[in-house]
Amino acid sequence: MAATTRWRIGVIGDPVAHSLSPDFQQPALDALRIPAQFERWHTPAATLPERVAGLRAPDALGACVTVPHKLAVMALLDEIAPSARAVGAVNTIVPVENRLVGENTDAAGYAAALRDVCPRPASRPAVVLGAGGAARAVIAALRSLGVPAITVANRNPQRAAQLIDELGADDLTPIGMDRDDLRGRLAGTLLLVNATSIGWKAGEAPLDVRLLDALPPDAFVSDLTYRDTELLRAAAERGLATQDGLGMLVHQGALQFQMWTKQEAPLAIMWEAAIAGRAARD
Repeated sequence: MAATTRWRIGVIGDPVAHSLSPDFQQPALDALRIPAQFERWHTPAATLPERVAGLRAPDALGACVTVPHKLAVMALLDEIAPSARAVGAVNTIVPVENRLVGENTDAAGYAAALRDVCPRPASRPAVVLGAGGAARAVIAALRSLGVPAITVANRNPQRAAQLIDELGADDLTPIGMDRDDLRGRLAGTLLLVNATSIGWKAGEAPLDVRLLDALPPDAFVSDLTYRDTELLRAAAERGLATQDGLGMLVHQGALQFQMWTKQEAPLAIMWEAAIAGRAARD
């Protein structure tokens, strides 16, 4: 990196005002004295090609990509790395010698976050709620950790089956959200993951929280939403161990930081800043 360059990095999405990425990425850049500004780049679909093209400028260090562009952005890049092909989505863009490379740090970030707090994930049959891009990343992470059995539950079971087919993962089981079917599945589940977008708003949950009574007492409940959701509160009330999505956000962001800067991410600083940033929004 040229010392005289003021680098640009940003998060591309629509909406993007809620993103915590600048809250913890900027302190990390500052701590390592990297002359870069991390910004929120609100980008409607119609302007996505122009935004991505701007990353070819000499002062662009990279970008992270959030909803709804993780799939659409792939057609605008020069190369899709294996990490992104495995998940079927891009959340990180890295300029490499005048080429734009699409990476994905979501799966590795979730795996690292889960290892931090969940005992023996490789011995926990799992149910993943949702069949979208977040579910893809979670499934890739769980498979990398050696989770013995994974069920994908979605209100539309055909969509769950389609996701499994697209992943080429015939060892996964698709089910709908029928109350009896889900209750029977949860009775043998030791890891429940909410990979839907339901949970950001107060009072909403991806399933009837009374179904949590079916989980074994040593089950672990994980929610990708980085706040204390209705699902997590209901699980904690039943004495179950829980985890929100902040750990995944920080770990995947640390991997992005290393890809952009080629330096080790200051994880402790990122954690502290992410916690502070979330608290400022509550």
